[in-house]
Amino acid sequence: MEKKLSSVAKSFTASPIQELSHLAQRCNAINLAEGFPDFPAPTHIKDSAIAAINSDFNQYRHVQGICDHLAEMVKKMHGLDINSLTDIAICCGQTEAFAAAVFAIIDKGDEVVLFDPCYETYEGCITMAGGNPVYVALDPPHWTLDPDKLMKSLTGRTKAIVLNSPQNPTGKVFTKDELEIIAEVCRVRNCLAITDEVYEHVTFDNNKHISLASFLGMQERTIITSSLSKTFSVTGWRVGWAIAPAFIASAIRNIHVKITDSAPAPFQEAALTALRSAPEYFESLKKDYESKRDFMIKMLAGIGFKFQFKPEGSFFLFAELPENCALSDVEYVKELIQEAGVVAVPGCGFFHANLLSDKVPKEDCSYHRRYIRFAFCKSDSTLATAAQKLGKLYKSSGMSKDT
Repeated sequence: MEKKLSSVAKSFTASPIQELSHLAQRCNAINLAEGFPDFPAPTHIKDSAIAAINSDFNQYRHVQGICDHLAEMVKKMHGLDINSLTDIAICCGQTEAFAAAVFAIIDKGDEVVLFDPCYETYEGCITMAGGNPVYVALDPPHWTLDPDKLMKSLTGRTKAIVLNSPQNPTGKVFTKDELEIIAEVCRVRNCLAITDEVYEHVTFDNNKHISLASFLGMQERTIITSSLSKTFSVTGWRVGWAIAPAFIASAIRNIHVKITDSAPAPFQEAALTALRSAPEYFESLKKDYESKRDFMIKMLAGIGFKFQFKPEGSFFLFAELPENCALSDVEYVKELIQEAGVVAVPGCGFFHANLLSDKVPKEDCSYHRRYIRFAFCKSDSTLATAAQKLGKLYKSSGMSKDT
């Protein structure tokens, strides 16, 4: 019966991350792997969703007010003039918004540039659309962009560049100079850009998120994708959006309707309440996550992890294994799960050395097995318990020592 599957379906298999998640569930491990909070969403947002359900907002729905407020926010944050009637598509989370954006612009054989390490779902969307991902490695430990590597990755088939900033998994916030390099490439090569800006409100140490669309000549060639999920701790509500030039936004809306038809109606109503949150909410969000980040860095550094780069945004730590650790990233995570009851994500799942373009010189990629991603979007009690378990494991087994 497997012969009945499509070639696309056959190309997707369970990742090591999924397999480790199953192991973690069997061991009842503390989940520092997946990027979802284990604490409550803001009360005023939940109350709004409950009120919408009680008011019978149960059918297909499009809440124009979300688009109106998003246009105001983008104007305030980035100085962009957005037509809320034509330039925004509301989708089922950023994931669908990104997929619909890819399906809207990518044809078979088109090449799409991504920066490595890279969030894993981008590749799948591109290949399903018939496109070819081309990876440009960011340089560790600060994950800097080398302009020469970017230029060497470009061909006559390059259609778009994908940018995730603040970035998952590294926590990097691309600098203004790096963004200008990407913008210049898009302008000169007539490329489009798809940005994933879901962590736009989660930045630290006075780093500021800058949208690529705000650079000269980029609004007309950029598709911004984002969602409620990370900012308001509602990853399961599935309300996201794409902001793009009208003809692209229209195509995204049409694809969205063919796939899912409508984002959840009551949560769209709650989204409007969320987006109207007071400025103090967003400031508190940054401070809370910055405190969690600092706690995790101190704890992990205490058991030997290396932090040459401190995350500037998002809620992930991409921690380098202790220098004298003989275990690979996957082996280390298995040890964490089985011996400490804590699960994280091996970094190899975010690297794509085997997919680097032939036009980009191959490099020493040994560091691909030297990173672990920890999510710190957890309650203080969860993080404290994880710290206690990791500390006990370190003392009892010396996991950071040669084995």
